[in-house]
Amino acid sequence: MAVNCACMQADTTFFFREDKSIFKMSLFQHDQESEAFMSNVCKAIPLWSDPLPGVMAAGQEQHERTRETPHLVPFLLQKKEPAPLVVVLPGGGYGWRTPHEANPVAEWLNSLGIHAVVCHYRVFPWRHPAPLMDAQRAVRIVRAHAADWRVDTARIGILGFSAGGHLACSVANFGDDGEAASPDVVARQSSRVNALIAGYPVISSGPFGHRGSFENLLGASPDPELLLRLSLENSVTPQNPPTFIFHSANDSSVPVENSLLYAQALSAAKVPFALHVYPNARHGVGLAQAVTGTIHEWSQACKTWFSELGWI
Repeated sequence: MAVNCACMQADTTFFFREDKSIFKMSLFQHDQESEAFMSNVCKAIPLWSDPLPGVMAAGQEQHERTRETPHLVPFLLQKKEPAPLVVVLPGGGYGWRTPHEANPVAEWLNSLGIHAVVCHYRVFPWRHPAPLMDAQRAVRIVRAHAADWRVDTARIGILGFSAGGHLACSVANFGDDGEAASPDVVARQSSRVNALIAGYPVISSGPFGHRGSFENLLGASPDPELLLRLSLENSVTPQNPPTFIFHSANDSSVPVENSLLYAQALSAAKVPFALHVYPNARHGVGLAQAVTGTIHEWSQACKTWFSELGWI
């Protein structure tokens, strides 16, 4: 039996087979008290028990992504005191998840002293609200495990790129307090976040929208009211968390107006935000470490912003 990676949840070790299914194996214990990264083991936590909630596009039951198991990959630091954690949502137009916007970003957050988890949420052929349910579930799982993972529940953030930015902003816009009466301890947790980082995000379904993302999420002929609701400049409230946004002025895939519209909505709601618009960069730069031009400075600017929030 071929195995891709070993994965951990509490006292249980999970393994992913090549067909994306999961089986459980032996106990795993990590007792070392240090600041070292726990990056030599691929850890994963399934988001849901079967059956998965949500709906998929009609006629797509045999699509290869229907076999995927939505899950978290934790990048947890060994901390003596509770520390911040950020949920990472890679982009991909709601059709895939871009690798360079996933694990490398979690490792960068670790370098700042921040726990991270990468959320492998569902994409096409799954439709809304499946991705949002997955991302909110990720936040709830973090809150449910906060004591074990030494996470400060007042400093839980979410970070997304491109369509993952749309998903991160959706979590920020539509946070809830959980289901108090649920028998599921995870479902009882809040999905609200305390900070939002959005990199070149898809925001609007209007003239500046990214059509492919919305088609993957909602279909070719979505309900107009739902399309308007998921044009996220329309649903910002004063309860949104402090927000850091970056974009390039000449992004040819997701126009900068998406970030400008979201920042304008945050301003109108009197939500604190930082908006960084860089003059020249392609879409999808991720950490931009090998990219020339000023956009490679965004991670340093974000580090400073985290410091201003008191997270590092």
